[in-house]
Amino acid sequence: MQKTVVVWLGALVCCLLWGSAFPCIKLGYGFSEIAAGDTASQILYAGMRFTLAGVAAITIGSIMKRKFIYPQAEAVPKVLSLSLFQTVLQYMFFYIGLAHTTGVKASIIEGMNVFVVVFVSGVLLKMEHVGAGKIIGCIIGFAGVVLVNITGSGIDMNMHLNGEGFILLSTVAYAFSSVLLKRYSKKYDPVMLSGYQFIIGGVIMTAAGLILGGHIKLAGAASVAMLIYLALVSAVAYSLWGILLKYNPVSKVSVFGFMNPVFGVLLSAVLLREDSSLGINAIIALVLVCAGIYIVNKAPGKKLRKIRSDK
Repeated sequence: MQKTVVVWLGALVCCLLWGSAFPCIKLGYGFSEIAAGDTASQILYAGMRFTLAGVAAITIGSIMKRKFIYPQAEAVPKVLSLSLFQTVLQYMFFYIGLAHTTGVKASIIEGMNVFVVVFVSGVLLKMEHVGAGKIIGCIIGFAGVVLVNITGSGIDMNMHLNGEGFILLSTVAYAFSSVLLKRYSKKYDPVMLSGYQFIIGGVIMTAAGLILGGHIKLAGAASVAMLIYLALVSAVAYSLWGILLKYNPVSKVSVFGFMNPVFGVLLSAVLLREDSSLGINAIIALVLVCAGIYIVNKAPGKKLRKIRSDK
């Protein structure tokens, strides 16, 4: 898992799967007749997806290890905290936000997750040094996010908290979950962590969606197939990403995160026919986001303190 070719291929597979989630979620809404303003049903849909993802991850992990995998008592708090940030908070914000913005915008804003991870790990948790290079990279990346919202008359004033704002908040939750996954995977199986945090988070979101009055219509083969595909996206990509983080430095893996918005924009343009959003501003924004992520991960820095695996 430390060979360059393995890291490259594994990370690109993860990014391709995650990138496909942007348009596929919107397609899933259509197949299941979920309206853009139906927040309860969106949360219920997410809950069903992640519960299935957790079951799939545990099944695959158990087959690979030839024994049933489950969390020891001391690992339960870790699974719960990981589930809170990775599944419940991140995807509640993501699902609701995606319903109120385009797949292209969402994929580019999600590209900010590397910068947020740098801030959380470097500034808040003091795990690494944040130098000028990383700050410059963050500024360049943020410029890309601003640019994608510029129209001929200037900044797009149609940005809303429950749209682009929620997508950005989902990246904050993702940043904390990435730090936790890196820390916990030093001692615990990342596939086990992934599977059970998905199940717990999925059950919580399913219950919340039902309580709020959500309903899902899985009448056709397309709606069922899309839900299963999205579940496999989460199970495979997040488990594989966790394994890569376990055996490699965070920067070596996270540098591939720039491919998420690239795949997201390309697939959104094709599957959702959002090619009108794929104008010169979006293309330049992608270049800026990718350049910013590259600079952040190539910037020299020193480790400030060793991450303890038991916390």
